[in-house]
Amino acid sequence: MEKVLVSACLLGEAVRYDGKDNLVASSLWQGWQQEGRLVGICPECAGGLPTPRPPAEIRRPPAEIVSSVADIQASHSQASIRVVTVTGDDVTAAFVKGAEAALRLARDANIRFAILKARSPSCGKGQIYDGSFSRTLTDGDGITAALLSRHGIEVFTEYQLQQLAERLARLEN
Repeated sequence: MEKVLVSACLLGEAVRYDGKDNLVASSLWQGWQQEGRLVGICPECAGGLPTPRPPAEIRRPPAEIVSSVADIQASHSQASIRVVTVTGDDVTAAFVKGAEAALRLARDANIRFAILKARSPSCGKGQIYDGSFSRTLTDGDGITAALLSRHGIEVFTEYQLQQLAERLARLEN
């Protein structure tokens, strides 16, 4: 049985920045939980950030696209891509540390798939908030989603459960 790495907030853990959760209510999800398929982690907590914490977003020059953690790490030394809280604190290092913890967990458990929280600066896949704290979306991936993808782990959001179910069915049949 394929295990799936999951954002802990989607499992109902109160680890969001505001101390709440994003529990997924779906029969697919419940079945995967009952099978013991889901392995949870909150990259932000794993990176050392407290709960609750100020909201954070990826801030970067407008023309720059976040395509991998390597880009983020390279840019980190050049001060171009940053994860910054609404209060102005730079939390980039904690986000990278949490992403690395998620990758270690996935590798240790031979996990090839992840379901991560959409739009999050850690977990977002395809779209994230643009760094202006105006709830404006832009194309890009969160730090953890980018690192996992770069290392061959297929990343889905909570809105793509059916796509993952189909992918798993093809592998397991």
